[in-house]
Amino acid sequence: MRTDTGWRRFHAAGWLISLGVAAVAIGAWQAYVREVEQRAEEAERTREETARRRAVEERLRIARELHDSLTHSISVIKVQAGVATHLARKQGDEPLPALLAIQEASTDAVRELRSTLDVLRRDGESNGNGLERLKVLVEGAEAAGVPTTVTVVGERRPLPPEVDEAAYRVVQEALTNVGRHAGDGTAAVVRIRYAPRMLGLEVADDGRGADHSPAPGHGLTGMRERVAALGGRLDVGPEPGGGFSVRAELPLPPEE
Repeated sequence: MRTDTGWRRFHAAGWLISLGVAAVAIGAWQAYVREVEQRAEEAERTREETARRRAVEERLRIARELHDSLTHSISVIKVQAGVATHLARKQGDEPLPALLAIQEASTDAVRELRSTLDVLRRDGESNGNGLERLKVLVEGAEAAGVPTTVTVVGERRPLPPEVDEAAYRVVQEALTNVGRHAGDGTAAVVRIRYAPRMLGLEVADDGRGADHSPAPGHGLTGMRERVAALGGRLDVGPEPGGGFSVRAELPLPPEE
């Protein structure tokens, strides 16, 4: 009996020791797994920080290159247009409207380029262009010989910065294309519609238009990318009665 009791105690002690060893082994394994996970998370953070730093460095490099090349060239155009305007007035002549348009457009281009470069330096913040500058776009189009009418439907309200800037760029590119491709004597209409959950944009001209959709260029591609990035929709194409139109719908958050 004593022998059986001793063996039972021995077996019990053996099981307790085995459980203790197993618990220690499990604890050591869990600690090892946690350490591996922490190392993986740290490596991931390091990769993300490295990628972020490289992206910032690339933006700064692009900003420097654009500043050195484009800003100088556009500034030269502005100066030359200003000199030609001054000489014309000095001789008693009125400067050509096209010359004044070049001077104004180059001024706007320098301003926008510098604001865009500032955005690159500030990691993608808004550069302040929005529909509040629509009047400037219309004046530029009319200076280029495109009479433009603006129609606003719905109650104006503040827009998210990314939507506001995208709307400005869509109208800007559409009016630029009217001046380039619609032909002499063409008039344009800009329609803006404020809806509870959507901002509608339309830029249409009454010119000869095109009999097919234009080949995708940087301007059209840029418009599509901006609208798509916001979850919106862009439609471009000739109108049945002549002319060409650009229509965009940009989603808006619900009104508070």
